[in-house]
Amino acid sequence: MSGFKAFILRGNLVDLAVAFVMGVAFAALVQAFIKDLITPILAAIGGKPNFAGLSFTINHSNFLYGDFINALISFVVIAAVIYYFVVVPYGRLMTRYGRQQPAAEKNCPYCAMAIPVPATRCPSCTSQLTDAVPSSAV
Repeated sequence: MSGFKAFILRGNLVDLAVAFVMGVAFAALVQAFIKDLITPILAAIGGKPNFAGLSFTINHSNFLYGDFINALISFVVIAAVIYYFVVVPYGRLMTRYGRQQPAAEKNCPYCAMAIPVPATRCPSCTSQLTDAVPSSAV
């Protein structure tokens, strides 16, 4: 029971729960934005007031491709918002303050394959790695 209590009270679990709830709320906000603003603008251009009503039938099976179009538009808008309002500003902030992440990989000087930085032997060519680049690798 004490292990479960420690698991529940860990900070990263609470952070994850908060991030999940915020993500669900953000997704609902974006869905409303798409449904109430973007879709009517596209409908004014294309002449169809609601994409959810778009469908076709093959052998008495109804395929609702309009719902897929709505979901695709939502995905693109969410991806754009995350990229332009989270990823880009965060990258600029980290660059401005010089807090770039150290490289996780380096290239093997013998075979040029990507390997983890702390590796002492290349898993591809099995060469023993040193800090100096060998003269034969030029």
